[in-house]
Amino acid sequence: MSETSSAPVRLRVAPSPTGDPHVGTAYMSLFNLAFARQQGGRFVLRIEDTDRARFRADSEQQVFDTLHWLGLTWDEGPDVGGPYAPYRQSERLDTYQPYVQRLLEEGHAYQCWCSPERLAEMRDKQQKLKLPTGYDRLCLGKTREERAELPGFNETPVVRMLVPDDVELQFDDLIRGRVSAPRPDDQVILKADGFPTYHLAVVVDDHEMGITHVVRGEEWISSTPKHILLYRWLGLEAPKFAHMPLLRNNDKSKISKRKNPAARLTWFQEQGYLPEALVNFLALLAYPPKQDAEGNDVEVFSFADFAKDFDWTKVNPVGPIFDLKKLEWLNGVYIRELEVGDLASRLLPFLERDGVLSGNPSLGELARLKSITELIQTRMALLSEATALVAPFYVADDALEIADDARAQLKDGAQEVLATALRVLGDIDDTGTGVLGSESGWNGPAIEAALREAIVEGLGIKPKLAFGPLRTAVSGQRISPPLFESMEILGKTSTLARLQRLHDELV
Repeated sequence: MSETSSAPVRLRVAPSPTGDPHVGTAYMSLFNLAFARQQGGRFVLRIEDTDRARFRADSEQQVFDTLHWLGLTWDEGPDVGGPYAPYRQSERLDTYQPYVQRLLEEGHAYQCWCSPERLAEMRDKQQKLKLPTGYDRLCLGKTREERAELPGFNETPVVRMLVPDDVELQFDDLIRGRVSAPRPDDQVILKADGFPTYHLAVVVDDHEMGITHVVRGEEWISSTPKHILLYRWLGLEAPKFAHMPLLRNNDKSKISKRKNPAARLTWFQEQGYLPEALVNFLALLAYPPKQDAEGNDVEVFSFADFAKDFDWTKVNPVGPIFDLKKLEWLNGVYIRELEVGDLASRLLPFLERDGVLSGNPSLGELARLKSITELIQTRMALLSEATALVAPFYVADDALEIADDARAQLKDGAQEVLATALRVLGDIDDTGTGVLGSESGWNGPAIEAALREAIVEGLGIKPKLAFGPLRTAVSGQRISPPLFESMEILGKTSTLARLQRLHDELV
């Protein structure tokens, strides 16, 4: 989408540090950043921490960490600075006061001394009478002394904007075209604690920081007329608006951290999703994939590909369903495309977390992990699934646990299969030869050939059934990495010890 203004575009994301970062923060950051990069503009991270009741000190760092993990990096922000610092609202309180004063002096705002109890009663009465809820302007035009004589008086006033009867309720949206919003009431713009509300702070900060495009969730459509009013009253140029569709659960409800663990950005890290897969998925949620020469959807793409041809008019305004099965499929695609060494290094934190490896693995353990990773790369959809597949390679032979479902599927002939395997595998020479003794007769093809000849042909057991007992003995699982390669990695001594152990248990 071409930009007619000669000034570089400036976009921002402005999360509130009130707990684990919401996946919506990444979703908004992605679309803001894509347009900023396409246009050669700037992307700003601003922390909106004026809600002191819900503020959490550790949450800001989590915002930094999770967005960095996703590669959604900003040009200006609290941690990197920039020409419009400070980038935390709590450090900008002096900035808002002149704007509030001007609105008061020009009659666009007024002080309100109503107590919380009085406001709650007012709302209650409005709801019972089925009236529109909103402030009844009891304080409008009154001095402090006049208001103090009436019930429900609070010593410290707030400041409310005075919304005129002829307020414009329509505005242009880059995604939705001409949009209509409900009539706002006299919104509080300065709280009793001296902190601005979102509505004033967002207008002032976006102006002061030169923001040209405000991209946010569709829940803010109803607030946009208030913001446009503030821009007009203060003589400021309003930015362009784009209201993104909200992410939704399968039941169409808004995705929330209270009801859905996938609403937390940290959850995706914990579960073992790749950041590039999550970014790809978030883009697909509200944007159509490109098509190849045959007209097929190209659903796997990089952030650079996404940003290159980005166009606001292509964003689907209908709230997308957050389909974790689709994300899992995408994650598997990305896992299979990784270079083996890269994948192994990404598995390490999960293996350390689950106690498979220590925080300081030896060179031998790391070399083994790379070999195992090559075997399991096609068998994972999540990095966290590696633990069950990898653990058997790092446990003592006599400590390997046999899973109940693996033990249950052992047939009557399992002991004979194990005895036969012990005999033929014992004959394979595992003496190291070649450079640094890295080659030996104990290798996947040789192991497979010996076992097929002895068990499939010798005992007449179908291949599908022939190797189940061996897989159970070696990995402890019904489903495991490829059997013959696993035996090669484990080595002859461990393989025979595990086969013998299960054989003896079946006597």
